[in-house]
Amino acid sequence: MKSQALMIETFDRWKAGWNHPARRPSPILLELQPQTYRLRRMPAPRFLSLTFLIFLTLSLGLVVLSAGAHQADKGAESRDWPVYGGSPEYQHYSPLAQINRSNVKQLQVAWTYDTGEKGGLQTSPLIIDGVLYGISPTQKVFALDAATARLLWNFDSGIKGMQPDRGLAYWSDKNDNRILVGVMNFLYALDAKTGKPIPAFGKDGRIDLQENLGRDPQFQSIALTSPGIVYKDLIIVGGRNPETLPAPPGDIRAYDVRSGRLRWAFHTIPHPGEFGYDTWPKEAWKISGAANNWAGMALDSQRGIVYVSTGSAASDFYGADRVGDDLFANCLIALNAETGERIWHFQAVRHDLWDRDFPSAPLLVTLKRDGKPVDAVVQTSKQGFLYMFDRATGRPLAPIEYRKYPASTLPGEVAASEQGLPTWPAPYARQNLTEDTLTTRTPAAHQWALERFRASIHEGQFVPFRVGTDTVIFPGFDGAAEWGGPAVDPDTDIVYVNSNEMAWMASLFEDRGERGAQATYLSQCAVCHGDNRQGAPPDIPSLDGIGNRRSPADITAAIRGGKGRMPGFPNLSESQRNALVQFLLTGENKELPGSGTPLPAMRYRLSGYRRFLDPDGYPAITPPWGTLNAIDLNTGDYKWKINFGEYPELAARGLKNTGSENYGGPIVTAGGLLFIGATNYDKKFRAYDKSTGELLWETTLPFSGNATPATYSIRGRQFVVIAAGGGKDPRSESGGVYVAFALPDGQR
Repeated sequence: MKSQALMIETFDRWKAGWNHPARRPSPILLELQPQTYRLRRMPAPRFLSLTFLIFLTLSLGLVVLSAGAHQADKGAESRDWPVYGGSPEYQHYSPLAQINRSNVKQLQVAWTYDTGEKGGLQTSPLIIDGVLYGISPTQKVFALDAATARLLWNFDSGIKGMQPDRGLAYWSDKNDNRILVGVMNFLYALDAKTGKPIPAFGKDGRIDLQENLGRDPQFQSIALTSPGIVYKDLIIVGGRNPETLPAPPGDIRAYDVRSGRLRWAFHTIPHPGEFGYDTWPKEAWKISGAANNWAGMALDSQRGIVYVSTGSAASDFYGADRVGDDLFANCLIALNAETGERIWHFQAVRHDLWDRDFPSAPLLVTLKRDGKPVDAVVQTSKQGFLYMFDRATGRPLAPIEYRKYPASTLPGEVAASEQGLPTWPAPYARQNLTEDTLTTRTPAAHQWALERFRASIHEGQFVPFRVGTDTVIFPGFDGAAEWGGPAVDPDTDIVYVNSNEMAWMASLFEDRGERGAQATYLSQCAVCHGDNRQGAPPDIPSLDGIGNRRSPADITAAIRGGKGRMPGFPNLSESQRNALVQFLLTGENKELPGSGTPLPAMRYRLSGYRRFLDPDGYPAITPPWGTLNAIDLNTGDYKWKINFGEYPELAARGLKNTGSENYGGPIVTAGGLLFIGATNYDKKFRAYDKSTGELLWETTLPFSGNATPATYSIRGRQFVVIAAGGGKDPRSESGGVYVAFALPDGQR
């Protein structure tokens, strides 16, 4: 009887472990367990000896225990990537370690899924219970078997999406599992099992983000380029807004995930009586726009705090109509996730005149200060600085030094007298361009760059633009850091940031009182494409000869709904839109009838975005042109810093390891690895030793991987997947292919 009691105790211990949430028993075990338990407690038959019964039962028990342990271990190795950024904390981290330093060279393609579309991808997919959820370049949503890429369902809203779409959100409540995804200005709730819209959510399964902004919905331009974040039964969203007026306000809004009903809204342009209202002119809340969260958010689920980074206010580069500090533009804001109430905020740029958005979602990590753990929020910036704050109070964890900067020379403009920057860590991008850092690629390129540099203003950060004279912006309008976001290893508190090192130039021009279609172009389009329509390829194409590349219908659709980096302009009347198309095609400055909403009058406008490129199209500065950085958040020390990316044609001529522009972030794993695509021109996907920065593995993708990868495990096999769509290199085609990698059988 003692043996029988021991056997029952052993089973009970195993049963407790089997029921642990981390273990997932197979269906076979679910069938075997109750039968085995009954067998162990039944009295011994008279025709069998007690010894034989004990032996038989123990043997069967050991077999089941062994099988159970094996199955449970395999189940424990299964791990999802259920949230944009890997977790609500946006850490881009995975504890998976099957793929590690010793075997990463054995990685091979496990599967590919081609959406069959062109246009580029910036999407980081979700992987939940063996299903991968992704987005195509035209914003069709699909679900795949994450082990084989077998298509499970596909959702086509009927809307041809033309904006970047970087991810999705997932919500589950017992048997109700939903995918929440932006398609242009709509937020859809889809049944995760079937891909069908959930009728009870909003109207026919979607809500229109143009509504509930306190302004006429039909004239608002907003798109959900980064996914919202789920807290309890709320989906909290921001949106992408135009950078010129008119633009909707950048309200942060929380919707009921079941019904689509608006539950709360935080006004980033404060209304009368709200905190920050006195940092704007009195009527600004009615007419000003943006100050929006376009790059995503992070969530402290235990505290119930959502951390929101915001961009600049419209218009970006001349702010005489918004004199003041302009809260809550260019801020990191901690909001009560349940109610939307402000807990604390930090404004990085006061009265922004340089488009210095916070370019990525913040990340949450626990740091060490004075030997004690401190829950922190960390934010990257376009200028190349890291900001760190106490997560609960907003107290800076690295000193921020304020100093005076030049005043604006433009009538009506009042630049902020002081701006603040962290004193450590040291910036991960160079801060000043000098003659010594101009390109030496060829003598002719150097001389060309020298002449233009000497004719420009180049005095570092926070120098207001002037009329008719170029000002150097370095790092450029696209950073240093960008929307891909950093990764952090929570075991070491090392953060990994990929950075651009590209100089841009811009100036202002005075509104000369143009009328008709040209005035529409200068008001709405010139801020990006320039007053001379040259743009800043590849992201902002030249409009010269656009009729040879696009039909009038295509141009009209892009103006109405937006495309790529370009927002839509629903504020334009049909006559304004038609005249603008005619102006772009023929140069005809057609007079407009008196119909339509008058466009905002701005005395000064940006002459356009322009990268500082040499005559051959390469950066007019010395390398590095892009870097990858590992920074200890406790000490501020750089563990390593390497040049990241290259131009294949220059490498073939011996100019290697230059670095290049890069978009899309890294992920870091417990296997000692950092995975990243991102580089614009070489189409590489790479794995580095996270401790040293040594390149351990690389492969060439079908298109550049301008997206953040994800990693997950199914039935004991780890995968790493990245969306490869390109679109950043004007000399290469774009597409929409998802590629997953894993170790070959027998190597795991």
